[in-house]
Amino acid sequence: SGAPGSGKGTQSERIVEKYGINHISTGDVLRAEIKNGTELGKTAKGYIDQGQLIPDELMVDILASVFDSFKDSKGVIFDGFPRTIPQAEALKVMLKERGQDISVMLDLDVPEEELMTRLIKRGKESGRADDNEETIKKRLVVYNTQTSPLKEYYKGEGKYQ
Repeated sequence: SGAPGSGKGTQSERIVEKYGINHISTGDVLRAEIKNGTELGKTAKGYIDQGQLIPDELMVDILASVFDSFKDSKGVIFDGFPRTIPQAEALKVMLKERGQDISVMLDLDVPEEELMTRLIKRGKESGRADDNEETIKKRLVVYNTQTSPLKEYYKGEGKYQ
């Protein structure tokens, strides 16, 4: 877990390389859907452009499909999911149905000023529509109100680090 711009993708890549496990980036999955012009992509784009979270049932269905493609994997990193306690509970159910469970939740803690700097720079370099100052501020508010409580949820599960 970590706020937008905290380095989740970068750190996930390092873990994937070191341990040979798979990586599911919800952002990458959604951007691919948008690029391919799928119905899901069109729906998701509306939420993303407004700095909103994708509805839980939509995300769990997408992730279940991607997760199922990694059946022989040593493990999977979920990057950018769950973002809310209801998503964490839905993910737990989805994994349990497959005889799996979350091993650990890692939290990347980066000061908000640094997050803004990173995301504005990334927006200029990549042209990502969701990396402009107004949308970044909305995303950080959403993170602080909806995603940050996951720390306590996973502490209660004994899986927070």
